Amino acid sequence: MASKKPIYPGATTGRGAVLAVLLSQDDQSGAEPLQGRVTLAAIVKSLKRKYHWPVETNSFPANGPDGRATWATVYSLPEKVVTAALKGEGGQWMADRALARRARVAALDKPAPRAGMRPEWRPPEEPDDA
Repeated sequence: MASKKPIYPGATTGRGAVLAVLLSQDDQSGAEPLQGRVTLAAIVKSLKRKYHWPVETNSFPANGPDGRATWATVYSLPEKVVTAALKGEGGQWMADRALARRARVAALDKPAPRAGMRPEWRPPEEPDDA
């Protein structure tokens, strides 16, 4: 069965953030933390099933912070998939994602207006009791 062409998720979504880390081949431990209640495993599952990315999973036993035995998982994309993606539309997608992130950070850096006040707001005039 022929594999489907991978689809790129939205640039500023959690799926987009995870795919960007996988395509960049950077260490995943340095990636920004995910926001919300969605786990990394759920995002990887959707990248595999809905977006058709061949994400490889490697799980191994490890010790948890409290000393109990647990499992650690490493996710990666095959080198040929990364190379093909970056030569194709993936390079542009990564550039668009970086631009969208810069715009989002710039918007967050703007000072917020004071609550309930607009720049053109003036206090109400008091009536004359003459």
